Amino acid sequence: MAFIDEITIYAEAGRGGDGVVRWRQEKFIPKGGPAGGDAGRGGDFYVQAVRDINILSKYKAKKKFIAERGEDGGNKSFHGKSGEDFVLDLPIGSVITNSESGEKFFLLEEGQKIMLLRGGYGGFGNEHFKGSTNTTPMESNPGQEGEHANFYIEVEIFADLGLIGLPNAGKSSLLNSLTNAQAKVADYAFTTLDPNLGDFYKYIIADIPGLIEGASEGKGLGVKFLRHVKRTKILAHLVSFEESGDMLKRYKEIRKELEKYDKKLGLGTDGLASKEEIIVLTKIDVIGDKKEDKKIIAKQIKAFEKLDKKVFTISLFDDASVKTFGDALIKILKKA
Repeated sequence: MAFIDEITIYAEAGRGGDGVVRWRQEKFIPKGGPAGGDAGRGGDFYVQAVRDINILSKYKAKKKFIAERGEDGGNKSFHGKSGEDFVLDLPIGSVITNSESGEKFFLLEEGQKIMLLRGGYGGFGNEHFKGSTNTTPMESNPGQEGEHANFYIEVEIFADLGLIGLPNAGKSSLLNSLTNAQAKVADYAFTTLDPNLGDFYKYIIADIPGLIEGASEGKGLGVKFLRHVKRTKILAHLVSFEESGDMLKRYKEIRKELEKYDKKLGLGTDGLASKEEIIVLTKIDVIGDKKEDKKIIAKQIKAFEKLDKKVFTISLFDDASVKTFGDALIKILKKA
C-alpha cells in the first residue's frame, strides 16, 4: 500500500432539521393549540488521532464527508433528534489546515479529538411562537446549514526514533532487523520513496528516505521528507563504512541540510539540528579483518566520538552487533 502523507478533503457539519406547523387534535375543536415540535441540531464534524499511519490511503476515493442532518420536529410537540456527529480518523502527527480561514489544528497524541465544524441549529416549530397575542401561530423555522470548508491534511510522522542518512546508508535494513517492518531494500539510491515504520517494543521507528546535499532546497527527495523528521523525538544518523575516508564529511553534509531547514523555517532550538542524535556507523563488514583494517575502523570511530555523541558500529551480518545496539536503544528511548 502506497504511503500517502497529504490529502485535500471537503467537510460539512450536519444541517439542522426543520421546525414544523402542527396542531393538537382535541375533541369537538377543529384546530386545537399549536403542537409543532422543534427540530434537532445537525451533527458536528470532528477529527480524531489514531495510531495508523496508512489511514489516509482509505480516503483516496472518497474526499467528501458530511455529518448527519438533524431530524425535523414532530407532532405532539416532539423534538427532532440531533444528527450523529461525524468523526474522521487521521494519523497521529496530522496537521489540518482550513483552506478558507488558514486556521491550523494539530493531532499530537492517540485519541485526541478536535471539532472542526459545528452543526446547524434546528428550526423552531409553531409551538415555540405561541403567545398571549398569538394563540394559533403559523410560523416555523427551517434548520440552519452546518459549517463547511475544504481542508488540507498533511502528516508529519510522529515517531520515537527517526533513521536518517544518505541513500544506501542501511536505514531500511536496520529497521527490518529491529522491528517487524518489511521495508524494501536494494543496492541503489532512493530505494525508500516513502517513510517506513516499525514497532520496536512499543516505540515507533521511522525510516526516513535518504537525504542528500541540497535536500533543504528540495533536491533528491527534499523538503517533503525533512518535515517528517520534525516531529521525531530522537534521530539516529546512519553513516556507512562504504564511504571509507569521507564518512565524517558525509555526516556533516546531512547536518548542514538540517540546519538550513531549521533556519528556513525559523525553528531555532526547536529545530531538527537541536534534536538528540545518536550516530550509527553501518556496514562495518565491508572493511576487512586485517590489522590495518581494524585501524581504519578505530580511526573512524574516534573521529565521530569527538562529536560528543553516542556512537555505535553495526553489521547486519553480525547478530550480536544488532542485539547490542537494540539493547542500548531501548535504554535511550526510555529516557527520552
